[in-house]
Amino acid sequence: MQKTKNIAIIAHVDHGKTTLVDAMLKFAGVFRENQKVEERIMDSNDLEKERGITIFSKNASLFYQDYKINIVDTPGHADFGGEVQRILKMVDTVLLLVDAFEGTMPQTKYVLKKSLEQGHRPIVVINKIDRPNCRPHEVLDMIFDLFMQLNANEHQLDFPVVYASAKDGYAKLDLDETSTNVKPLFDTIIKHAKDAEGDIDLPFQFLTSAIEYDNYLGKMGIGKIHNGIVRQGDEAVLIKSSGSVVLSRVNKILAFEGLAKVEVKEAFAGDIVSLAGFDTIDVGETVADKDNPVALPSINIDAPTLSMTFMANNSPFCGKEGRFVTSTNIWKRLQRELQTNVSIAIERTESQDAFVVKGRGELQLSILIENMRREGYEFQVSKPEVIYKELNGKKTEPIEIVIIDVADEYVGVVIEKMGTRKGEMINMAQGEDGYTRLEFKTPARGLIGFRNELLTETRGTGIIHHNFFDYEPYKGTIPGRSRGVLVAMESGTALSYALDNLQERGNMFIDPGVAVYAGMIIGEHSRENDLEVNVCKGKKLTNMRAAGSDENIKLIPPRRFSLEQALEYIDYDELLEVTPKNIRMRKKMLDRIDRKKASKKLAS
Repeated sequence: MQKTKNIAIIAHVDHGKTTLVDAMLKFAGVFRENQKVEERIMDSNDLEKERGITIFSKNASLFYQDYKINIVDTPGHADFGGEVQRILKMVDTVLLLVDAFEGTMPQTKYVLKKSLEQGHRPIVVINKIDRPNCRPHEVLDMIFDLFMQLNANEHQLDFPVVYASAKDGYAKLDLDETSTNVKPLFDTIIKHAKDAEGDIDLPFQFLTSAIEYDNYLGKMGIGKIHNGIVRQGDEAVLIKSSGSVVLSRVNKILAFEGLAKVEVKEAFAGDIVSLAGFDTIDVGETVADKDNPVALPSINIDAPTLSMTFMANNSPFCGKEGRFVTSTNIWKRLQRELQTNVSIAIERTESQDAFVVKGRGELQLSILIENMRREGYEFQVSKPEVIYKELNGKKTEPIEIVIIDVADEYVGVVIEKMGTRKGEMINMAQGEDGYTRLEFKTPARGLIGFRNELLTETRGTGIIHHNFFDYEPYKGTIPGRSRGVLVAMESGTALSYALDNLQERGNMFIDPGVAVYAGMIIGEHSRENDLEVNVCKGKKLTNMRAAGSDENIKLIPPRRFSLEQALEYIDYDELLEVTPKNIRMRKKMLDRIDRKKASKKLAS
């Protein structure tokens, strides 16, 4: 039986988890010497490569000395915390990666807290020691303070420390040592990481931590064998979350070798494998011995804090750009997402064409939207809204811990802006590089739309990270968007002449030649109210020429929105129309008379 160690790499976003996995795989000889290897090998999804972040947790394995080491690369962004929570059930040790310059961040605290609750003893890796102005000694003190703050026990407080530069592919146990590879990291893992737990003599038990699909094998469960042995062809039972038991057969067992999966005839307690043969398997469910079916404790995932309504597109441009446009198509796609994404929830509404999707944050929901539009779906979404709870008879709302790094000269404006959004400052630390770190406790709804405002007010120098903290009593009204929008009053094609005449009214979002429809948002008004404008109005042509009126039109370049920026920008009476080719902002009610009636009704 192979000796096994199961390790998850956890950290805040962009602290170098995936790059460290690259270095470990290369050192372990997973690739040939002449093999061309891309950076961030584990980032297999197109969106992951484009954004440089890990969205989905992924498995790899390598061999070192007498051990098989299963490595799980986890997301670092708080919105994908559900991925981290389920993965921690699958491993016995974690590598906590911390940037030697940035230090501990909100997600570092979140993932470490979850890891300590599982009883793991982390191995701390202080990464990016090659960075200028790095401060590994200070960062180590910050990590120790965080362990104390999270009530780590004596065994967990005595954590081993490795210093590394994942980008340059080396690690060392002392900053004064010289090193050319990551061997010291491997030696630390062998010495301090727990061997995979499990008893091969007990009845078979397997906990599903992830789901994947295969065109030939169907739905497959990935997880750890907690006890016993499983062989291809064995009969086993699937114990559902509801408590019901389904008898089935293990058709295939796939184990991880390097980045590939290989078929094996049997697998033992402690190993991480993928099982086929259970069509209805879901995350958190147990596959067990048919003669002695005992369920393992399920995986508890933090509840969603944000909701958004997905609906079929009903704009005048409906069906022109997407392949999947009906509410049935959208519902089926959302159900498919539900099978693999454990931290979202989907509910039907009174309308047949609209569905409420609940998640952990704007980024998680925007990734879902982006994936859907790339697959050919066309639909509309509402502005994200926080999910309130009633606790002890009082209305409560989700609170976030927010860390903002900003240039010193903009500290005052950030504190002022966070104050209007009910932010409570809990810490302030001035750095040596002209930047100050501000820490706030803020209602989650106060952060919707704040990222754009922060970048504008700080001239692009503000960097924000936030993480869910807890539910606290409702903090009161928070002012929304301070300016109104310019709304097209008729359908047609936007013309340069009309856009030029409207430039003094506000900032444009569209170019000349863009097709528009009545009710579509084409710009931001310079005042608080919305303004109906005609962007399709052309110049009246005559036989006469005038020297003063025939000069060239000079248009200010329009403001461009990414998907996340558009989601943050729209207001509660607006929608985002998403197609494979375009993202358009529009009013919920396209007819201006209907909008006037609704605003009068609201005012009364």
